[in-house]
Amino acid sequence: MGNDSPIRAFVAGATGYTGREVARLLGEQNIETYMHVRPDSSQLERWKGYAEEAGVHLDTTPWRAQAFDERFKELQPTHVFGLLGTTKARAKRVGRLGGDASLNTYETVDYGLTMELLSAGQKMSSQPRFVYLSSAGSGPKAKGDYLKVRHRIEEALRESYDNFVSIRPSFITGEGRDDARPMERVGAGLSDVLLSTIGLIGAGRLRDRYRSITNTELARAVIHHGLLGKDSPSIVEGESLHGL
Repeated sequence: MGNDSPIRAFVAGATGYTGREVARLLGEQNIETYMHVRPDSSQLERWKGYAEEAGVHLDTTPWRAQAFDERFKELQPTHVFGLLGTTKARAKRVGRLGGDASLNTYETVDYGLTMELLSAGQKMSSQPRFVYLSSAGSGPKAKGDYLKVRHRIEEALRESYDNFVSIRPSFITGEGRDDARPMERVGAGLSDVLLSTIGLIGAGRLRDRYRSITNTELARAVIHHGLLGKDSPSIVEGESLHGL
């Protein structure tokens, strides 16, 4: 799909730390954008206001079988941004509040919901470009459920999707998170110091691959690489995510 074609972007995971910035920056570029929020979200009014301020459409398609098949057929998006993600802490929090923690796992959210989007895109007569937010460390030797799920999705994209890009950031840092994640901030800081040190002794590629990135900088990278054509690299990581 050429860059001169009209763009209609659908952003799933749009209430996340990176997703909300992707939606905002797409709106800033006057790109027709649909920011997805669960219809049963406890913060639906907040996101209605956010979408209005950003100049994007709020989409409340329910997460149920074939709902996105129908919505994509109606909407005909040219680009689908799959930016979904949960955490173990979130699942535990849902359980403590009386909800079903099993519906907030890497398997159900990160994998299951992303695959619903992928399947809906596959069924369109003209497949949209799929922009997937993965992670540094994804690959055949990935360790831990979080990275293994991302590798499985990347494999599904390689095997069955014609036009996609997978973005692999390391630590995502900055202000404005809904959850504090103090250990992640500390880890990102310590990691950057270590990576800067080893960069001085010749390990520049390792430093560039794993140094932290802000959500706004990452959102710019997601949009930049997402809007490139199908002949662009399908895996983007490291220094290619910075300075855009």
